[in-house]
Amino acid sequence: MEGKKASQSFTIMNELVLPNDTNVFGNLMGGRLMYWMDIAAGMAAVKHCNAPSMTASVDNLSFKNPIKLGNIVHIEAKVSRAFTTSMEIHLKVWGEDAQQQYTYESNEAYFTFVALDPNRKPRPVPELIPETPEEKKVYEGALRRRQIRLILGGKMKPDDAEELKALFSKQ
Repeated sequence: MEGKKASQSFTIMNELVLPNDTNVFGNLMGGRLMYWMDIAAGMAAVKHCNAPSMTASVDNLSFKNPIKLGNIVHIEAKVSRAFTTSMEIHLKVWGEDAQQQYTYESNEAYFTFVALDPNRKPRPVPELIPETPEEKKVYEGALRRRQIRLILGGKMKPDDAEELKALFSKQ
């Protein structure tokens, strides 16, 4: 299977924050943003593997700044690393106040998707080829993030996390 460049999965999604999307403070509800991020991440995953994919995990979704009613939500998603049957997708989110003409950072997260075959079983995905310095940096950190996900999910013992051990041991 031939590898694919990270840029080939790049997805941009924009949404307008309407009254039904907000909480009592006039801010975009976190669950609605997660829903939109899941859609953007899913599109990036499908672009990478050319197959149906499903969400396997969401990492550390931290809200830095709220997005207000009437603002535009700008979501960028791109595959940051491919493993055997799964892909880590890096997402960045900004809010845009069109009236005041400024853009602000809202949040960032990593989602993991698994590619599925016609029988809905995991299937292999193409290798990811990072090109830019930022893509290479995110790619390199993906093994550590994956091991943390596996440990927290009970699928790996901490003693088996070689990438994480390397951070704390002197060699």
